[in-house]
Amino acid sequence: MFSFFSALPRIRQAIAPVSVTDGTFGARFRHQIAPRKVKYAKRQKGRIPIPTGGSTRGTTLAYGDYGIRIKGQGVRFTAKQLSTAEEVIKRAIKVVKGAKVYLRVFPDIPVCIKGNETRMGKGKGTFEFWATRVPTGRVIFEVGGVPIREEIAREALRLGAAKLPTTYEFVTRKSPPRLGNMLLEPPSLSIPPAPVTTLEPAQAS
Repeated sequence: MFSFFSALPRIRQAIAPVSVTDGTFGARFRHQIAPRKVKYAKRQKGRIPIPTGGSTRGTTLAYGDYGIRIKGQGVRFTAKQLSTAEEVIKRAIKVVKGAKVYLRVFPDIPVCIKGNETRMGKGKGTFEFWATRVPTGRVIFEVGGVPIREEIAREALRLGAAKLPTTYEFVTRKSPPRLGNMLLEPPSLSIPPAPVTTLEPAQAS
C-alpha cells in the first residue's frame, strides 16, 4: 500500500536546494538544468560577449561526431529552452542504441524580473530563471557516443535547433573553427610549380 511517508525519502532526494553564502536560494530538481551552488543570488544583466580576441575555443566538436553551432548573432539561452531542445534531440536519436547528447553550454546566470507597472526603486526584482550568454560561433549541442548516420544526426539537430532562437549550422569533425562570422580555413599546402627556363639557340657566327 502506497503512503506519503514511504515516498518521503525519495522526494527529499529528488529536491536539492541551491544554496548561497547567506542562506538557501530556491530549489533545484534533478530534471532541471541549474547550478548546485552560487555565490551571489542576483547578478547584473550584462551583455553577450563578442569574440574579438582571436580565441576559437568552443567552436569545434569535442565529444561527439556531429553538432550545431551558432551562425547568427549571439543570444541569451534560458534553462527551459536548453532542456526542451535536449529532450527533442534525445527523442529523435532514441532509435540508435547508445547514442548520447552533449550540452556544451550551461545556464549559471540568475535572471531577476520585476512585475509590470511597478514603481521605481525598492531593490532588484525577484529571481525568475537561469540563463547563459553565448556568443557567435559556439557549439551548443553534440551528438555521438556510438557510430550514428549523418542523416539521423542532421535531422535530430535540426529539430532541436527549431526550439532555440537565432540561426545555426551543422558541423562535423572536419569543420574548421569559427571566429565570430569568419571561418578559419587551414592553409593550403600546395607546392608552387617550378620555374620554367628557356634556352636560347646559339647565334650563328
